[in-house]
Amino acid sequence: MAPSERQLQDDADQLQRLGYAQQLLRSMGGFSNFAVSFSIISILTGAVTLYGHGLRFGGPFVMGVGWPLVAVMTLSVAASLAQLASSFPTAGALYHWAAMLGGPRVGFFTAWLNTLGQFAITAGIDYGLAEFVADMLLGTRDRWHVLPLYTVILVSHAVLNHVGVRVVAWLNDVSAWYHLVGVGVLIGALVLLAPRQPLDFLFTRVSAETPLYAYGFLIGLLQAQWTFTGYDASAHISEETVDPTRNAPWGIFLSVAVSAVVGQVLLAVVTLAIHDLPSTVAAPNPFLFVLTHALGPTLGNALVWLAIGAMWFCGLSSVTSNSRMLFAFARDGGLPMSGPLASVSPRFRSPAVAVWVSVAMAFVVALWSEAYAAMVALSTLALYASYALPVWMGWRARRAGTWTHRGPWDLGRASSFVNGVALGWSGAVMVLFMLPPNQLAGYTFAGALAVLGLYWWRVQRHRFTGPKVSLVTPPSERASSEVPSSPA
Repeated sequence: MAPSERQLQDDADQLQRLGYAQQLLRSMGGFSNFAVSFSIISILTGAVTLYGHGLRFGGPFVMGVGWPLVAVMTLSVAASLAQLASSFPTAGALYHWAAMLGGPRVGFFTAWLNTLGQFAITAGIDYGLAEFVADMLLGTRDRWHVLPLYTVILVSHAVLNHVGVRVVAWLNDVSAWYHLVGVGVLIGALVLLAPRQPLDFLFTRVSAETPLYAYGFLIGLLQAQWTFTGYDASAHISEETVDPTRNAPWGIFLSVAVSAVVGQVLLAVVTLAIHDLPSTVAAPNPFLFVLTHALGPTLGNALVWLAIGAMWFCGLSSVTSNSRMLFAFARDGGLPMSGPLASVSPRFRSPAVAVWVSVAMAFVVALWSEAYAAMVALSTLALYASYALPVWMGWRARRAGTWTHRGPWDLGRASSFVNGVALGWSGAVMVLFMLPPNQLAGYTFAGALAVLGLYWWRVQRHRFTGPKVSLVTPPSERASSEVPSSPA
C-alpha cells in the first residue's frame, strides 16, 4: 500500500529537523527496509562462499558452535545500532550518529571506516560470486577468468542502482523471498535425498590449516562474522524508508535474527551431508563438492546456481547501501569531490555519481588483493570499527546526559549492558581478523588509519564540521541545536 501524503510529510519534516531536505525518493516500506539488510547479510553468500574457510580452519565445529556464538554476539551490536537508528533516521546513519554524539572528528573516522568497509564488502560479495560462476561455467578460478565476470557483475549492479530506484526496491523484496525459498529448497533437497551423518558430527574438531585447534577455530569464525555484516544498510536507506524511526531499527535487528536462525539450519544440513570429511576439506570448493557428491551433479549444480542468484541480489543491495553512505558523507563535505558525489540524478532520484564510484572502488579492492579471505577480513575489520564508534559515543552521551531523547525502538535500562557486550565483541573481532593468515587485511587497515589520521590533521580538522545538527555543543547553544524527540 502506498504511503499517505501525511506520513511522507511527517517523515520529511523529521528529516528537516535533523538538518536535511528530502532529496531521495521515499518509497520503501518496512519489509523493503528489512529486505535490503537481509539481502546483504545473505546466508547464501557469506555462509556459502566462506564455507571452505570455516571447514578448513575449524571443521564442522565451526558450523555447529561457531555460527550460533557469532550470531548471539552480533545481535548485541545490531540492537545497539537499532537504538541509534530510531533516534537519528538519516542516510548518513553511523557517521551521523557518531558525529552528533561525539563531534565531527569521531564522525569523520566513522564515515571513512564505514565507506572503506563497504567498498571491501561489495568486492567480497561480487568477487566471490564471480568465482562461483567461473567454477560452474569454466571449471576454474583463475584470476584472469574471474576478473571479466566480476566486472560484468559490478556494472549490472551499478546500472540498476543508477536508473531504477523503484526497481531496486522491488528487487530487494524479491531477494528476501528468494533467499528464504532458496534456503528452504536447498535444505529440503538435502534432508530428503542426501545421506546424513549423526548429529554429533557437527561437533567434530579438525583443522587442516593450523596445529593449534583453538586458534584455527577462532580464525574460522570469519565465515560467520563476515556473513553478519552490512545490516547497517537499513539505517543508510532511512531517507528512502517510510516511518523510519520504527522500520529502520526493526530492519537492522530482524535481518540479523532471521539470518541467524535460517543460516544455522542451512549450515547444519549441509555439514551433515558430508560423506568424506578429508576429501571435502581438500576440495577447491567444499560447498560445491558437498552438494554434487550428496545429490549428484545435476541436482547439486542446480542448487549451486540457486545460491549464485542469491549472491547477485546480495551485491545489488550492497551497492545501494554503499552509495547512500558516500552520498551522505559528501553532502557534509567530508570527501574529495564532494559536490558531484552529493548530487542526485534529477531524472532517476538516485545518487548516481556515488553509485558508480562505489563499484569502481570495489573493483580497485579486488585488484589490491588476490586473496578472497583478505577482502572479506578487511571489510569485517573496517565495518565493525565503524559500528563500535557510534555505539561508544551513544553510551558516553547517555551517561553525560546529552542524549536524552529516544526513538520508539529503545533498549531502556538494558542499554549499557547491551552496548558493553557489543563493544567488547567488536573489539575482539578487530583483533582476531588482523592475525595470520589475515595479516594483509591488518596491514591495510592500519595503513588506512594512518592515512586518515594524517588527512584529518593536515586538511579536514579545520574544514569539516560534520552533520547539520549536533548534540555536542556549548550549553548556551544546546537548546537550539538539539533534535526534538521523534514523533510517535
